[in-house]
Amino acid sequence: MSRLKKSLMLAAAATSCAGIAFAADEISDADDLTAVIALQGKPCGKVVNAAKRGEDDYIATCQDGNRYHVFVKDGRVIVEKAG
Repeated sequence: MSRLKKSLMLAAAATSCAGIAFAADEISDADDLTAVIALQGKPCGKVVNAAKRGEDDYIATCQDGNRYHVFVKDGRVIVEKAG
């Protein structure tokens, strides 16, 4: 399991009000990216396209038109506005 998936799984589990645990196979990359972008407080709505650039490295396009570079650096998930 990639570090991004692990980080997202931990974040989803920690923030789940219902206490629902998700299996990694049940969550798509778009759902993972939507969750991590929201947890970083960035506007997005829902990720409609995710282009994988490498292991734990994505460009996510949101339904509201925002684009973000989501990647892992030094064990932390980073979300930056993509140009």
